[in-house]
Amino acid sequence: MKHIAHFRFTLLAIAVVLLLPLCVGSGTLATEVLIFALAALGCNLLLGYTGLMSFGQGIFFGIGSYATGLALLHLKAPLLISLMIAAVIGGLIALLVGWFSIRQRGTYFVMLTLAFAQMFYFLAYTMKDITGGDNGLLDIPRPNLSVLGHTLLPTTTSWQYYSFVAILFVVVFWLLQRVVDSVLGRTLLAVRDNEARASAVGYDITLLKLAAFVISGAVTGLAGGLHAMMTGVAPLSNIEYHTSESILIMTVIGGTGNLFASVLGASFYVLVGNWLSTLWPRWLMLLGFLLIGVSLYMHKGLYGLAQSLLQRIRPGAKPRIDVAKEIH
Repeated sequence: MKHIAHFRFTLLAIAVVLLLPLCVGSGTLATEVLIFALAALGCNLLLGYTGLMSFGQGIFFGIGSYATGLALLHLKAPLLISLMIAAVIGGLIALLVGWFSIRQRGTYFVMLTLAFAQMFYFLAYTMKDITGGDNGLLDIPRPNLSVLGHTLLPTTTSWQYYSFVAILFVVVFWLLQRVVDSVLGRTLLAVRDNEARASAVGYDITLLKLAAFVISGAVTGLAGGLHAMMTGVAPLSNIEYHTSESILIMTVIGGTGNLFASVLGASFYVLVGNWLSTLWPRWLMLLGFLLIGVSLYMHKGLYGLAQSLLQRIRPGAKPRIDVAKEIH
């Protein structure tokens, strides 16, 4: 029964992928939702499952954008190879950032990840020959998905590219769901809930946190690579700490400790942000009020709110957000 419960979240992710084209008129906007949902998944693995609030997710997102852009522009690499490069480099940079950051806890950990975010931003800004500096990498191509010269899936139009991103998103979601349901995922929950006890039992806390960082960095780097191909640009803004803030906000709005909650958070942030921006130039102020409301009244985010409503409709329904805890 537990396996069926876990597979239900993947089915919900597939449902979102199928519903987005029916609810959103723009293929680019729908693709952006899935890309930032991937980034939020990586953030949730750190925050929701390991208890690490990182302000460095923009590092991996930006690095992934640059890595894919450089691979496509200079190496003429195929689509999947370019994205693999983004994921690998994102994971390696996450290993470096995590190696130093996890040696601190609490506020000092947060400040260290923020310092790394600023450092990588200024590196990207000054290395103009590689990153394009303020202008970013321009004219990034979007090759079709091909094997041995045969096109399997075109990516020319925005909806064609959405189809490719949607398939990749579902695969990554399923893999991450397997990770959090595995022994590694249950152990990360133990570290999150009581790090001292997990260490006393014999778990290698440093290795576990590094593993979470690497997986998170790889997924976020992949999201950055997809974003660069979607826009045709790898901008400097992708590696700014504001990107880290946005990814963290999506994760918190959706709810931590559940991967599907990140999909809800990213969908809400991107779609509502797009709608509010057409109504008022200072729409971020409204988002600030929303975050205050979430902090005060919705500690479990949108997913927790949905569960509360479900329990009121069906009093006998069991909260599903506790599945991970039950396994643990």
